[in-house]
Amino acid sequence: MNNNLLFDFTVEKSTKTVIINREFAAEITLVWDAFTKQEILDQWWAPKPWESKTKFMDFKVGGKRFYAMVNPEGDEH
Repeated sequence: MNNNLLFDFTVEKSTKTVIINREFAAEITLVWDAFTKQEILDQWWAPKPWESKTKFMDFKVGGKRFYAMVNPEGDEH
């Protein structure tokens, strides 16, 4: 595992924006799919034992993703 890969997570509260810059040791098509296909994104987005459940995803510039974090008891947040 390469620990020299970039990982930068910035929260801008004034604009309600989260900016993530990260490098992956993987094929670009796999990384692209992991962030742009809701069925794949839901598999890894939440910290275990929670799950991610996408309600709506419009992947485009200015688009939005509406999702829930689901706890082990099934409560959606």
